[in-house]
Amino acid sequence: MPRTSFDALLEAGAHFGHLKRKWNPNIAPYIFGDKGGIHIIDLNKTLVKLEEAAGAMKQIAKSGRTILFVATKKQAKAIVHEATKDINFPCVTERWTGGMLTNFATIRRSVRKMADMNKMATDGTLDVLSKKERLQISRQRDKLEHQLGTIANMTRLPAAVFVVDIIKEHIAISEARKLNIPTFAIVDTNSDPNKVDFAIPANDDSSTSIRIVVQTLVNAIKEGIEERKEAQATNKLAEGREHDREEGGEVDIISPKYAEDEEEVVTEGGTTNKPKPHPHGGGQRKRTGGGGAPGAGGQRRGPVKR
Repeated sequence: MPRTSFDALLEAGAHFGHLKRKWNPNIAPYIFGDKGGIHIIDLNKTLVKLEEAAGAMKQIAKSGRTILFVATKKQAKAIVHEATKDINFPCVTERWTGGMLTNFATIRRSVRKMADMNKMATDGTLDVLSKKERLQISRQRDKLEHQLGTIANMTRLPAAVFVVDIIKEHIAISEARKLNIPTFAIVDTNSDPNKVDFAIPANDDSSTSIRIVVQTLVNAIKEGIEERKEAQATNKLAEGREHDREEGGEVDIISPKYAEDEEEVVTEGGTTNKPKPHPHGGGQRKRTGGGGAPGAGGQRRGPVKR
């Protein structure tokens, strides 16, 4: 079942492209036509590409990896920031810092430095410093928070990168391609779809168009996260049952009647099966003393005193 519909994309204005003179020839397969000097995007192909991208993102989320969302343009930053809060994924909504992917080790050091400054503010270390030093540290921390605050929890390189407007975010696309990181992007008629792995032809200047695309992808990611949680719960339950089975030690219960038939006794001649009980005796016969009278009840007589 499609995650969105043709009518929803049409109502959001996802079909509007740029002026004909600003088009990129590589986007031609996704153009339906033009009207009033403006290219019209084929929303049927947009639906197909959107479903393909959503399925790929779902599998990435299901495997437990993260996706970095990049949207620094005014129309998209608030939408992307709110959407990534629900799934707890990193995002970049301010200026893209050069080397954020290719020089990730240095970026991580800056993030750790920001964390140390936050710790200094809570444990009272700043109180012993001079006013000038406190002001310098505060300004530096605010700058780092503004640039790297949204990726503070990203401890390793992302499994994929999603971008709104690949022309504006060309540095992020370039770094991801150098590291062979899969790229997803909303591609307008002035962009080259061949620069990304999963191109979604749609209007990247309209906030409503960006919202419907981003929300569709986020919903697919949520599905992947839920399936991962269900799989982990099932595996944990199965491991618990296996552990209980090993602790309890399963033992086959055999009826005493059949166990007695299978019991073996050692005699002088070797190992032989113990004879079955007499069918009318209700069990083994009692051993009687040799020479005792039949009415003696099978008890052995003691020595006779004379």
